[in-house]
Amino acid sequence: MNGTPIYVVDGLRTPFLKARGGPGPFAAADLAVQAGRPLLLRQPFAPEDLSEVILGCAAPAPDEMNIGRILALRLGCGEKVPGWTVMRNCASGMQAIDSALADIQRGRAELVLAGGSDALSHAPLLFSEAMVRWLVDWKSARGLGPRLALLGRLRPAHLAPVLGLLKGLTDPVVGLSMGQTAENLAWEFGIGREAMDAYSVRSHQRALAAQALIARELAPLLDAAGSAYEADDGLRADANPERLAKLKPVFDRNYGTITAGNSSQVTDGAALVLLASAAAVERWKLQPLGRILDCQWAGLDPARMGLGPVHAATPILQRQGLGLNDVDAWEINEAFAAQVLACLAAWRSEDFCRTHLGLPGALGELDQERLNIHGGAIALGHPVGASGARIVLHLLHSLKPGGKGMAAICIGGGQGGAMLVERL
Repeated sequence: MNGTPIYVVDGLRTPFLKARGGPGPFAAADLAVQAGRPLLLRQPFAPEDLSEVILGCAAPAPDEMNIGRILALRLGCGEKVPGWTVMRNCASGMQAIDSALADIQRGRAELVLAGGSDALSHAPLLFSEAMVRWLVDWKSARGLGPRLALLGRLRPAHLAPVLGLLKGLTDPVVGLSMGQTAENLAWEFGIGREAMDAYSVRSHQRALAAQALIARELAPLLDAAGSAYEADDGLRADANPERLAKLKPVFDRNYGTITAGNSSQVTDGAALVLLASAAAVERWKLQPLGRILDCQWAGLDPARMGLGPVHAATPILQRQGLGLNDVDAWEINEAFAAQVLACLAAWRSEDFCRTHLGLPGALGELDQERLNIHGGAIALGHPVGASGARIVLHLLHSLKPGGKGMAAICIGGGQGGAMLVERL
């Protein structure tokens, strides 16, 4: 990054709503609008004063194809404020922030609304390829005889729906689901089920203890029937190791250790932040939360994608001359307990740090009292497009003035993203 300061002025997110067997009350665009409206209403500038709107979204609905532009128009930014959409899987919200940062640094923007949104409960049910071919043949068939013959070829298996979400969470290159990649890391680093479940219980406990702080980031949701949603609804006060130990493995039913209890939740939610140049801060007399100091993206083996935070955060630490515990607080997105614990193990490993990071030895032990101190996606949920923005926003709220924090996230497809921020 060049020396141009990029400020995070403010931010809000919606409560994260756990998917419960069917479409939730809000589409991704609805979630983003309900986070963005109160955020803009409390600013001294008008929506039309924004330079652009950038939104990350991993699974937009068919009628939300450029959801960033939809958000800009529905927020009243006017026709002249461009809006666009980015997609970097789990880091889409962080990518939106980085894209805004780059445009501000280049002088192409001064005031940007950026973040992410996803309504994973609205992921579509799809026809199988065999059913699609049958429907094509049905449409082209002419006359009663050909259609009766086609009906004779229709089988019950043709009607079995394909879950769009499961296809989206499976890597097409290595043929593994995200949960299977977490199983790989658990095996590679010798992380047992007991350790994963204990970490997951801690995530719930920390999130429950931090409700007053987390509430400052939330914009309550209101659905069409007038029902209000004021808090994240996936937290479990009754989470304990004994209860989690009863859950069966999901991705490797015979030998696996990854369960619904030690994985992030399928969730709907949005998170937005306002970024500004120094000139915009001066012009509007803004009081920024903090500033972004550095950002890094990294690639790695898709079958080990959960180590993305290690590959992305380490170069930032090296550039900034920092050790793991020179950073006051860390937010590593909890896609899976195994994945977070594997990142910690990788930094402790002499061999891993030499072989994969080019370091002379192990980077060290990250103090877990600095890590996800208010819980994470295991307790709060992981709306894929929003999570990267959520961890940046929460990090800034949780730091003390002058403190530095690292937000890091693993990305399906074998990537990692990290962002170093400072609270002002």
